[in-house]
Amino acid sequence: MEKLFIGSDKSGFPLKENIKEYLLAKNIAFDDIGTTDEENPFPFFVVAEKGAKAIQEKKYNRGILICGTGMGMSVVANKHEGVYAAACESVFAAEKARAINDANVLCMGGWIIAPFMGLEMAKVFLNTSFTQNLEDWRAKNLRVAKVEVSKIESASFHK
Repeated sequence: MEKLFIGSDKSGFPLKENIKEYLLAKNIAFDDIGTTDEENPFPFFVVAEKGAKAIQEKKYNRGILICGTGMGMSVVANKHEGVYAAACESVFAAEKARAINDANVLCMGGWIIAPFMGLEMAKVFLNTSFTQNLEDWRAKNLRVAKVEVSKIESASFHK
């Protein structure tokens, strides 16, 4: 069963709340890992680490993290083995992050992404699977690449 989290710092809070409305309306199960109150925000590195560790612990399969640019959340989340966070600024990038890179965390920038666009990005991220809608040859190459990237990741984290 798919388990999803969503989190933000103060800069990403309005976009996070917009996406939460959609998730609630569609009865998509998720947990808000913070910031839950714009007046008492968590820093991006706290939220990103919380989400990344939860993916490592298999509490969640995927997540959405939102800060000012999406970059800070992505940098911190990617410091954790097994977390593939993609900072995206378009629907196309969000779709390809899943289809090509099998990203498990979508990072967006609340200063950059308009609410409508962020919602469309979240929808495509949640509804796209690894190698979906790709040519057979490309899907085969990506499955091989995923194994090779996993070896690189393992060597990096287990020196």
